[in-house]
Amino acid sequence: MIDRKDIYKIGVFNKPHGVNGELQFTFTDDIFDRVDCDFIICMIDGIPVPFFVEEYRIRSGTTALVKLDGVDDACRAAMFTNTDVYFPRKYLDEGHDDFLSWNYFEGFKVTDVTHGEIGVVTGVDSSTANVLFNVRNAAGQEWLIPVHEDIIESIDKDRREITFDLPDGLVNLDESEEV
Repeated sequence: MIDRKDIYKIGVFNKPHGVNGELQFTFTDDIFDRVDCDFIICMIDGIPVPFFVEEYRIRSGTTALVKLDGVDDACRAAMFTNTDVYFPRKYLDEGHDDFLSWNYFEGFKVTDVTHGEIGVVTGVDSSTANVLFNVRNAAGQEWLIPVHEDIIESIDKDRREITFDLPDGLVNLDESEEV
């Protein structure tokens, strides 16, 4: 069985393309094109399910047409419309560190050298030149933390932890607002 912590999101299937079961795929990470892995993973009823990729064609820097094994017509392909697509982390852990995307770090624990544990990366905002991690703690507090090499102290892939040296005031963990 595939565990959610062992996969990370690389894109979404949009809609069927043509009548032979191809799907339009918008990706945020082209890892499926760079490493030797025959399958991708989709969440079906909340369960990660692997699907073998029969073939694919890159259309642009962020889109591809994908044909999944056993999906042979537009009706079956339509079942995948707006389905998130994931990739197994283990293929990156096998010496492909040069190819890490920011989405790979979802689920990593975030700590600061001064404040200690802050929370967990719950999402990535890469819509601008300054990439931000969405970080949430157990109490539900959320922060946007800039991802920049100047403030990243270390990354431990085995422990799934990122340690930052955050600027003063960026994360105020001692919020005791009394009125």
